[in-house]
Amino acid sequence: MNRMIKKTISNVYALKIPRKSFCTEVVKTAGSTAGQLSNEREQKQTTISHNLQQYDVAIVGGGMVGMALACFLASMPLTKQLSVAIIDSNPALGSGLCINKDDPPDPRVSTITPTSISFLQDAGAWKYVEQNRHAYFDKMQVWDYTGMGYAKYGARDVNKEYLGCVAENKVLHSALLSCIKDSDIKKTIYPLTLTSMTLNPRSMSMVDESVASRESSAQGQSAKLQLSDGSSIYAKLVVGADGGKSRVRELGGFKTTGWNYSQNAIICTVEHASENRCAWQRFLPTGPIALLPIGDTFSNIVWTMNPPDSNNRKSMTEEAFLKDVNSALDYGYGPHPTSISGNRDILSWFKTDQTLSADEFFEVPPNVVRLASQRMVFPLSLRHANSYASKRVVLIGDAAHTVHPLAGQGVNLGFGDAFSLSKIIAEGIALGTDIGEVNLLKKYEADRKAANITMMAIVDTFQKAYSIDFGPLNFLRAAAFSGANYISPLKRSIISYASGEKKLPLFL
Repeated sequence: MNRMIKKTISNVYALKIPRKSFCTEVVKTAGSTAGQLSNEREQKQTTISHNLQQYDVAIVGGGMVGMALACFLASMPLTKQLSVAIIDSNPALGSGLCINKDDPPDPRVSTITPTSISFLQDAGAWKYVEQNRHAYFDKMQVWDYTGMGYAKYGARDVNKEYLGCVAENKVLHSALLSCIKDSDIKKTIYPLTLTSMTLNPRSMSMVDESVASRESSAQGQSAKLQLSDGSSIYAKLVVGADGGKSRVRELGGFKTTGWNYSQNAIICTVEHASENRCAWQRFLPTGPIALLPIGDTFSNIVWTMNPPDSNNRKSMTEEAFLKDVNSALDYGYGPHPTSISGNRDILSWFKTDQTLSADEFFEVPPNVVRLASQRMVFPLSLRHANSYASKRVVLIGDAAHTVHPLAGQGVNLGFGDAFSLSKIIAEGIALGTDIGEVNLLKKYEADRKAANITMMAIVDTFQKAYSIDFGPLNFLRAAAFSGANYISPLKRSIISYASGEKKLPLFL
């Protein structure tokens, strides 16, 4: 499997490497005042002057990663004086997100690593997450359908309080909105979409020398962004945080490499008879199923399967769906793994003490008793931008990379991008460098690209390894699980890497 991971990395490199609602400030470009002007010359002067909105940073995409960048910039001494424009047509950015703790959890959740939590704590955003529903977990169990091996990870293996925290995306988004709203950074939210981007705009024909010189100066050091209402703004740096179908990536001419998996993920919220405090993941012949605690007696399901099966399971009755879920998490597809106290696991001889603690025994996940949300289906793919940066434009989050959800790392990679970029911007300011200079932005790319590609390659290798049901490969997979379970240094390395503390795993 190590050779498969290295091969995947080389392939990717070869392709180029308490309840709260609030209203954030929304600034809309005013319409023309032509009816009040006495001549055409005066009208042109007023229109140009009015539309000349100049910012240091324009963040296109106000989702979790884009808002995280704004929060990081607002929290750093060298960057909190910047002016920031956030461009996103999501009305929630203007009207506010209402979080009702009495509602069942939304099926769209994220597993946040300790490193990402630390970033958000330092920015002042995590306290808002803790005011709403979330679930820390301190143990995780991973196994496969063959019954030949399993691995259990505990926070105490690395002297930590928890392995991660699961929160609804709307809770995370609301927390980031609250953080940026309460900050002192100069921010303007445009509830619009980006229609065009000019990276080297030329000055317009002279209308008035003073007005034209102002615009020429702004244009010479900025990118021009035209918005869906016809207005334009200028920014020294444009950040594409607008997701997997990034408009900034398209307009900036960034090429991508990737492929679509012949798989969909079905997600939903389910309920148990008692609280679940463990993260569970079982690898099945058609893809992994994960059961993640989300607080109270609720858990989140992320189940990967082929498109026909996902469409069928989305439309089947609740009773039939719950039966399939419980089967997939129990005896369905194969037996439970055996522990040392029974038959010896593969590689159990690595463990000198053959006595397992209660926490090390294989456990059956809690039974699912109720479907608590709609079932949602979305296709899976891997996509990576060959370059993250060019002059005045940079990509972060899903705009730069999309990854299979089996490791739950998507948003964490995005938060890592946002944090790294904020530090690079601060470094540029300290050195007196233009924050849109490509040499500066390439430092961000160098910092993040290797780490992102490595994680994507590992996830892609696991996806491919578990798409094949072949005896020798089944044995190797089981050996990998058992090795992770019984070789303490390897287990600690895996936990540290998955938690975001290490950029590269020990075994590469």
